[in-house]
Amino acid sequence: MSVLRIITASGLFACVVRAEPQNFTHHVFGLFSPDREADLREAVAKLPGVAVVSVDFDRAEVVFNYDPGVAFKGVKPEKIVERFDNDLRGKSHSTFGILPPVTVPREKLTRIEIPVSGLDCKACCFVAYQSVAKIEGVAQAAASFRDGRVTALIDAEKTSTAALEEALKKRGVTLKKP
Repeated sequence: MSVLRIITASGLFACVVRAEPQNFTHHVFGLFSPDREADLREAVAKLPGVAVVSVDFDRAEVVFNYDPGVAFKGVKPEKIVERFDNDLRGKSHSTFGILPPVTVPREKLTRIEIPVSGLDCKACCFVAYQSVAKIEGVAQAAASFRDGRVTALIDAEKTSTAALEEALKKRGVTLKKP
């Protein structure tokens, strides 16, 4: 934040407080494949005052640049992330959103890979991703029709491979036999 001091004609000081754009890192729902970065950038371009600085697909984290007082004018500080989530969901037709930060240390997460078939387009991958990403204990998920698999980083104390497989089956995703 910068303060601009102005000396008025009467010799009195007037202060104008200006916030400046800053970088903020957010965990993002919808980054299930590296080719989704272009879709994310397109959605964010529709949000006035918000820009994508960088995307870390491996962590599903994005660094955004914005001035909270400009991009989310009139929003209480504790409600900015909620508003950002709502705005991003609206501009992306609910294919992206802001998630709470991952609190479990990465080294305590378990990587799960589930071979699947039938994922032949981005929409099919999104369905598979969405079915596992929303499960409590899933810190990050990805789906690839090119690789024929769904991967997830999970907190093994809260979920399991069986729970992910069941969620995929419920959404009509075919699991490959080992």
